[in-house]
Amino acid sequence: MAKKPMTKAQIVSHFAKQFEISKKMASAIIEEVAALAVSETKKTGSFTLPGIGKLVLVKRKARMGRNPGTGEVIKIPAKTVVKMRIAKAAKEAIVPGKK
Repeated sequence: MAKKPMTKAQIVSHFAKQFEISKKMASAIIEEVAALAVSETKKTGSFTLPGIGKLVLVKRKARMGRNPGTGEVIKIPAKTVVKMRIAKAAKEAIVPGKK
């Protein structure tokens, strides 16, 4: 059975203990990094979190698709989505490549 991912409270506690700061300060830092990532991605189209990855806005073109239930051909409109490109160092640290 897989372990559950860390909650925000657990992450805040970890940072508070690691850097010997209050939980309130650790929480404020985490929230500020998240807010900065959102605002910079909106403004410039990308935000890099060193060692982790890069948030990128991607514009998808309009295309033709198919309704899986009826088989009817439908038009899918163009839209902008956010993607996370994982840094090579993080990817290799988590899932080592084959040699």
